[in-house]
Amino acid sequence: MTGILGIYLFDEKWNAGSFGIYGLMALQHRGQETAGIELIGQARRRVFGKGLVEDVLSHLGAEGHICVGAVSPYPVEAEEDVQPLAFNEKVTVALDGRVTRVEGYSWDASLSYEGNLRKAFASFAGPRGEIETVKEFFDNCRGGFAYIAVNHRMEMVAGRCSLGVKPLVLGKFGFEGGIVASESCVMDVIGERVPISPAENIEAGDAMVFTPFSARLVKGGDSSSRAYCSFEYVYLARPDSYINDIPIYRVRRNIGRKLSEEDRVDADVVIGVPETAIPFAMAYSNETGIPIEKGFELTGRRVRSALRPDQFERLKGVQLKLNVISEAVRGKRVILIDDSVVRGNTLANIVYLMKEKGAKEIHVRIGSPHIVSHCPFGVEVPPEDELIGRHLSEEKIAEVVGADSFKYLSVESLIEAIGLKRDELCLGCFNCVYPEV
Repeated sequence: MTGILGIYLFDEKWNAGSFGIYGLMALQHRGQETAGIELIGQARRRVFGKGLVEDVLSHLGAEGHICVGAVSPYPVEAEEDVQPLAFNEKVTVALDGRVTRVEGYSWDASLSYEGNLRKAFASFAGPRGEIETVKEFFDNCRGGFAYIAVNHRMEMVAGRCSLGVKPLVLGKFGFEGGIVASESCVMDVIGERVPISPAENIEAGDAMVFTPFSARLVKGGDSSSRAYCSFEYVYLARPDSYINDIPIYRVRRNIGRKLSEEDRVDADVVIGVPETAIPFAMAYSNETGIPIEKGFELTGRRVRSALRPDQFERLKGVQLKLNVISEAVRGKRVILIDDSVVRGNTLANIVYLMKEKGAKEIHVRIGSPHIVSHCPFGVEVPPEDELIGRHLSEEKIAEVVGADSFKYLSVESLIEAIGLKRDELCLGCFNCVYPEV
């Protein structure tokens, strides 16, 4: 996954740089390997690199009333590797998700994803880079993605694919300009305040176009098909965000209630794995009456270990990030709630650490269904032969990770927790059924 951000301020006296940096910090959870930003004003300056936003962009030292930026989970080792900001000197694009093909262009299977996209863009859009041409290019793309693009004429366009797989929201600086971002939490962080929903959802297939003199919504086609990413609600988005106008915090509390309804176990304490599973655990505790405890203390920066690029980094991230609080688990029967299980190695490490600190029993409950397949739309899922949920039963997983019992949330309960219809969601990583693109 990637987090993307665009800020367009009409008056050139504004400097979007600080807003852009804080906005990308709000999206840091979506990608912690690389960060990048381009500021456009009297000149253009692009800065990107490996690391967190506050490290890569702390000395931006540039001014501009327009900015486009991104954070990414992909490490950059060389100039030709995946970058948060891409394409050419005429058009800068931040892209969240995957383009699987471009209508009217031959997709070369021998080329990398980035190479295909760059070549298709150059062939289709040409060197002119008019904002209408840029939008037309993405209208012809198929896949699951959201995009923000700025051209050399100081125009910006931001939109979503026709299925709406990836989220994109719109905020406003009063009459001074607009903000587009992967999540609505950005609007809160950089200063917009709206009492109920903090941003307006950009609908699937639509695009917002900004020019020096106007901002207008361009509606997409008549397609009513939707395939919103279900994993956004489970793990990817921040709990203070709205995704497709649905509050993430509400969904995660619903998940905790569903877990308590599907399977009850006699225990002394409920503990959520920080940080995503904390709302699950709170709701589970409220429903069952079993006390909730803080079971872990965080060390160092807030880093999502599941997004680390290799297994050693993930295990090291868990070991450093989560120190078990002995008093919370010693001699107790623990219900341990986590958001998801991919390979099972990090969960096994957590269970081991808790039993080492004296936990009597550990009953693992997972706030998502079993992950059994890849994601064609840009969420990094390991190869299918590494997915523990694809190959082992719940009883066998309990044995492998060292737990006394283990249960997933059902697909039906997840759908009910989100509050959308089954045919409005992409559930492919859970059931191998993908939307047609």
